[in-house]
Amino acid sequence: MITVQNTIHASIDKVWDFWTLPEHIKKWNIAIDDWLTEEVENDLKEKGKFKYKMSKKDGSLSFDFEGIYTKVENLSLIEYRLDDNRTGKVSFEHNGNTVKITETFEPTKQDSESMQEKWCQTVIDNFKKYVENN
Repeated sequence: MITVQNTIHASIDKVWDFWTLPEHIKKWNIAIDDWLTEEVENDLKEKGKFKYKMSKKDGSLSFDFEGIYTKVENLSLIEYRLDDNRTGKVSFEHNGNTVKITETFEPTKQDSESMQEKWCQTVIDNFKKYVENN
């Protein structure tokens, strides 16, 4: 399992909304500058589906990141299973006006764990910047 985390200086309501609403996900869910999250579908409930269409900005490559939510506890926990059966979870621990986000997930076998950890940490860092600047 790979674990990444960051502490966001904002209310739990804002952090939760920015993490789960498609219009916000599109703005922070990137790990590499020449990529973007083009489309987001997010049915945030147990057995609800999510799908993020990730694309290179020049249109030369794209893929879908998708799965099903297996557990959702409002303002505190999201667990999921990806289409390739890997699992993960995101926990939200709030303390006053800060929220610690921790994401743990099963790595793919195709890419190095260090690369996947760096990629996911970059996404969490982008999320922190987006929330704190908006």
